[in-house]
Amino acid sequence: MSIIALGLNHRTAPIEVRERVAFAPERLKDALREMLSLPLVREGAIVSTCNRTEVYAAVSDEGDGEVLRWFPSAHGLSEDEVRPYIYVHQEGEAIRHLLRVSCGLDSLVLGEPQILGQIKTAYAQAGEAQSVGPVLNRMFQHAFSVAKQVRTDTAIGASPVSVAFAAVNLARQIFGDLGSKTALLIGAGETIELAARHLHGNGVGRLVVANRTFERAHALAEPLGGYAIALHELSEHLHEADIVITATASQLPILGKGAVESALKRRKRRPMFMVDIAVPRDIEPEVGALEDVYLYTVDDLEQVIDENRRSRQEAAQQAEEIIDAQVGHFLDWLRMQGGTAVIRELRANAERVRDMALEHALQQLAHGHAPEDTLRHLAHALTNKLMHAPTIALREACQSGQVEVTEAARLLFDLSRD
Repeated sequence: MSIIALGLNHRTAPIEVRERVAFAPERLKDALREMLSLPLVREGAIVSTCNRTEVYAAVSDEGDGEVLRWFPSAHGLSEDEVRPYIYVHQEGEAIRHLLRVSCGLDSLVLGEPQILGQIKTAYAQAGEAQSVGPVLNRMFQHAFSVAKQVRTDTAIGASPVSVAFAAVNLARQIFGDLGSKTALLIGAGETIELAARHLHGNGVGRLVVANRTFERAHALAEPLGGYAIALHELSEHLHEADIVITATASQLPILGKGAVESALKRRKRRPMFMVDIAVPRDIEPEVGALEDVYLYTVDDLEQVIDENRRSRQEAAQQAEEIIDAQVGHFLDWLRMQGGTAVIRELRANAERVRDMALEHALQQLAHGHAPEDTLRHLAHALTNKLMHAPTIALREACQSGQVEVTEAARLLFDLSRD
């Protein structure tokens, strides 16, 4: 069995491609079951966020090709449409990739902590779908442990940097003082919660949170002095917003060009700053063409966070060194699993031979055979049966010049070279 990691992310694919292969939360369990139904797939997990969609799997030989074909078909796409953007990692590189992702080293914002929570959620969902077994269980738990070690032993998370922080930082660059501004946040997930906290910390004048579930929006807004609205009330409040940050799991846009045009008229052309962090996008791309609208997507934030990324490079290098060592530890464990299976099979075979020989000896004793003769026969039979297969294999190896087999036999049976 081998481990693979394949998918695409913000570095390899534009948002137009990423949103087409994102798995909606309600679709995830079915997708996991579909993947597990593939003949060569033994275990699987799916990570789907705004910046990446990845599959981690334990497969039989050539199972990577099977998963690679399934991945685009799961979204009604052809291989040709997706293949240019996909990366495929195997064994040690697959393990390294998961560790780097979990530690935030492969994120849009270097070292951001949100991804670890998203990886844990993906692992929990795979557990609920019963799609992970001993290999992926161990690999994900190892990733969580390494991420904790990196956070503890390096300064990778020393400053409050995230996609949400980058969005708020960009708003400050555009408006300067936020004290007179109104921010409208659409959604109520972790990214929106972080954005709300950063806006509150930067003294934003008013904070409004819109969500499908009013109670969730209220729970997020109330402690920060904001107020909540239901999603269907957006059109009544959109014109109030100087800053709009949206990150929902909707499969269709929340804000269209017409709605934003109406809001701009009521604002008397005062500018609106909009950040769409969602994948698929919450705001129609055509909104970006409107005058007095500054629309950014997660891809645009790359430029904003360059300075923060540079400040974390030294910590990231330390994290890479930790990961290098931990990949080796996991590979050692993985190799041991193969050895453990062989050892278990070898012992089971020896015990079968022993039981058969012992049963025969007990029958001889029951028929009145002399105990001394019976013991000699038992010892002789055990020796012959246990040595039969390895003796034949060694003779064939010697005849074909396979010196490494004879050397392995000396090591396995602790034989002297004299």
